[in-house]
Amino acid sequence: MSIVILAEKPSQGRAYAEAFNHTNKKGGYIEVNDRRFFNQKALITWGFGHLVELVEPQDYKEEWKKWSLKTLPVFPDQFRFQVAKDKRKQFNLVKNLLQSATEIIVATDCDREGENIARSIIQLAGAANKPTKRLWINSLETDEIQKGFRRLREGNHYIPLYREAQTRQFSDWLVGMNASRLYTLLLQQKGLRGPFSVGRVQTPTLYLIYKRQKEIENFKPEPFYEWIGDTTVKNGHFEAIHRKRFPSEQEAKNVLKEHGVAEGENKGVIQRIEKVQKRTKSPKLHSLSSLQSKANKLWKYSPSEVLKIAQGLYEKKLISYPRTDTHFITENEFAYLKERLSDYQNAAGITLEVAYPNAQKRFVDGSKVQEHYAIIPTKQPVNIHSLSDKERTIYREVILTTLAMFAPDYEYEETKVVVNVNGFLFEKTGKTERKKGWKAIFAKEESKTPQIKGEEAPLPIMTEGEACTVAVKMKEGMTKPPKPFTEGRLIQVMKKAGKDIEDEEAREMLNRTEGIGTEATRAAIIETLKHQKYIEVKKNIVHITEKGKTLCRAVEGTLLSSPEMTGKWERYLFKIGNGQGSQDIFIQRIEKFILSLMENAPRHVIQLEAEGGGI
Repeated sequence: MSIVILAEKPSQGRAYAEAFNHTNKKGGYIEVNDRRFFNQKALITWGFGHLVELVEPQDYKEEWKKWSLKTLPVFPDQFRFQVAKDKRKQFNLVKNLLQSATEIIVATDCDREGENIARSIIQLAGAANKPTKRLWINSLETDEIQKGFRRLREGNHYIPLYREAQTRQFSDWLVGMNASRLYTLLLQQKGLRGPFSVGRVQTPTLYLIYKRQKEIENFKPEPFYEWIGDTTVKNGHFEAIHRKRFPSEQEAKNVLKEHGVAEGENKGVIQRIEKVQKRTKSPKLHSLSSLQSKANKLWKYSPSEVLKIAQGLYEKKLISYPRTDTHFITENEFAYLKERLSDYQNAAGITLEVAYPNAQKRFVDGSKVQEHYAIIPTKQPVNIHSLSDKERTIYREVILTTLAMFAPDYEYEETKVVVNVNGFLFEKTGKTERKKGWKAIFAKEESKTPQIKGEEAPLPIMTEGEACTVAVKMKEGMTKPPKPFTEGRLIQVMKKAGKDIEDEEAREMLNRTEGIGTEATRAAIIETLKHQKYIEVKKNIVHITEKGKTLCRAVEGTLLSSPEMTGKWERYLFKIGNGQGSQDIFIQRIEKFILSLMENAPRHVIQLEAEGGGI
């Protein structure tokens, strides 16, 4: 009889074993005899991710093997699981260990999916009645692992997270199996070859891309006209602009004429000079999606690549758990980061001026940390040269963003000048940097991004009431279409259920549970769309293919084209994870939605014109 520690994968199991004394490697598990932690023998074993999977439709009913509209819907009375074919040997070993255990310690990844992986294995192994504890840690460092095993949590407290992930798994299976068959068969009748994979999360994401591409394609550029005032004062000159844009050249000229102003040289006066000292705080600490977005913007890494690199750094014990959606840490993490500032500076090759030695609420707030804290460096010393180029880049980004929390604010002076030419006003806003502050840390990265508008040559010295000459000239421009999505931008748009919001603070105001997918799944959703040949990424821009367009036209007007509805579904799933929602109610809603699709989709698809007879 023994305690069984169930890890998610072999590397995780080995990391746990390194934290203990008296370990002995066996085939598929590691024996531990460490009386500091366990009063009996402990066995560390592992899955290979998902050892257990849902059975195929034909395993419920033979008639469900063939794709036919007559056999829809595919609604199992009860979901059944099976062992993945290539993982039976490990499952049987794990099953035997679990069945003979006195206690099971769930030590898979500390998130919903990790809970689902462990509980599905325990359930299928017939060990669901065994007492469980939960290891909940944010780092694979030895001291964090030891601390976690000394403070094991009650396993049953995490059953709601398992229910949430399992409900997501069931609902994704139902939508995938039914909607994929439905649309593939309907489009086949229109002469379009499939299959067309449809998903509860992937299809609304695809529709977001389709909608943006349509907006760009249908955009009609319109001319606009504006007045520029090239202003000369005693100490130099600058270009000011009239605030209003005009839709026609004639309207622009009429307004100028009404003020008695001529094109060309005019006498003017500096009417007002306003100087404001401004400061900008350093960026928030990284969540997975903010790290993915920045890495895509600066280095063109795909979101799935960033997750893979970050996971690798986590397994090397260099950064905290990467699949996190928060930007905050607690006082405990702040304390160890502060102690090791010189180590992090050496690793990043920078020198830091410490302006904020104490915790700031913008970064350190225990009430905002639920499952995991932000992505930060661990206490582990690092040989930066032992990392690959991409690992070094991501690790350095995590370190710099963490160090920036201690650095001074970025300070600048904003000067707004109003030039009056016979009552016709021109404005100019200039920006003068006063203190580089935290931006000095990112100097290397900043050199790769476009300069902020307004950071051109400083304004000349002038005074209010000073006379000037203003060369007035017309400038013609064209309105621009919305920008296409990059993969990094798409991650942020998914996070906010289609609300394409650039401003960080405004994004924070939106409810974090309203997004499409989860922090851990969004990169995989984008990869699925690529794999299904629905999208292509060229020069970091996401393009929808003809196959993708066809599916989007077919689902238009249904909930499959509604990111907001997907966001609402995610919110209810989140409630299940908090013990406030019901799996049965959610599955009933999904089944009702599928029945509605079956009723309405044929009418909608029949109206579609088959383009070219195939894809």
